[in-house]
Amino acid sequence: MQAVGVSSHENERSDGGVLVLGSVNMDLILRVGELPTSGETVLGEDVVLRPGGKGANQAVAAALAGARVSIAGCVGDDAHGAASRDALVRAGVDVTLLRTTAERSTGLAVVLVARDGENAIAVSPGANSALVPDDVGNMRAELGRADVLLMQMELPVDVVVRAVETAAEVGTAVVLNLAPAVVVPAPVLERLDVLVVNRQEAEYLLHEEVPDLPALMRAAEALRALGPGAVVVTAGGQGAVMTSEEGAAHIPAVPVDVVDTSGAGDAFVGFFAAEISRSRPLRDAVARATEAGSVAVSSRGAQLTHLATAPVHNDQ
Repeated sequence: MQAVGVSSHENERSDGGVLVLGSVNMDLILRVGELPTSGETVLGEDVVLRPGGKGANQAVAAALAGARVSIAGCVGDDAHGAASRDALVRAGVDVTLLRTTAERSTGLAVVLVARDGENAIAVSPGANSALVPDDVGNMRAELGRADVLLMQMELPVDVVVRAVETAAEVGTAVVLNLAPAVVVPAPVLERLDVLVVNRQEAEYLLHEEVPDLPALMRAAEALRALGPGAVVVTAGGQGAVMTSEEGAAHIPAVPVDVVDTSGAGDAFVGFFAAEISRSRPLRDAVARATEAGSVAVSSRGAQLTHLATAPVHNDQ
C-alpha cells in the first residue's frame, strides 16, 4: 500500500487521473412530504428520471472537480443505458470501458426525497450485476495507468475484491467508498489507501453506535486499525473526520440550506478522489470534498452537474 495521495509511478502517470469502477443507474426520483414508515402509503410529486448510480455520480463529480476521469461498468442495451452513457460523456467522463449488455436492463434506483431533504433509496442493480472478475483483468492496462482507482459497493463483491488485488499489483492507489455497507474480506481493507464511509456504514462495520463527534473520531481510528492507510468518515451537517499516519482531524461542514441530501455523499467522494489523484494532502482533499458535499445538498438530484459552477476552491 502506497502513501495516500502519492502515485507510485508519478512520472509515468502525470495525467493518469481517476478510474471509477462502479455502478451506472437511472434514478427514478419522487419527492414526498415525509418518508413513509413501514406499511404507509404517501403521495408525492411527479416522477423525475435522472442518470445516477454511485459510480456514475462520483465519476461526474470527479470530472467537475477537474480530474481526468474514466468509468468502467455495465449498462443495458436500452434507453436508460443510452441516456446514462450520454450524460457521462457530456460531463467529460471517458466511457470507453463502459460496456453494454443485452442480457440485463440498466440498473434502476427508486429515490424518495422528503421535504426536509432526507432520502430513502432502493436499487435494482440490473446490468451492474453482469460484471465479473474477468472484466477487471481486461482493464489491467488502464488500471495501471490510473493514479486512483475509485470504487463503491453497488457491484458484485468478487469484482471489487479482484480490482483491489489488481490495483495492488500494478501500484495504483485505491479509494473505496463502502456504500452500501457490506461485508468484505479482511485483505481488501488491508490493501486500501483510503476507506470512505458515512456514519451508518461505520456503525455497520464496527457493530456499535456512533452518536456524536468524539465517537466519530474513535470510529475512524477503529476502522483504520482494520488495515486501510487512511479513513474518512462523513457525518452530514457535522462535516467529516479523517485519520491517517499523520494524525486525525475534524473538517466542519459549510452551513447551507438543505434541499436534497441524495447527492452529498457521491459529491464528497468524487471531489475527494480528484484531489487524491493530484497528490493533494489528505486534509486538503477532505476539506475540498466537504465543501462540495455541502454545496450538493443545496440543489436537487444526485448527479451534480451544477457543481461545475459551485464555489468550491482549489486553494484550501
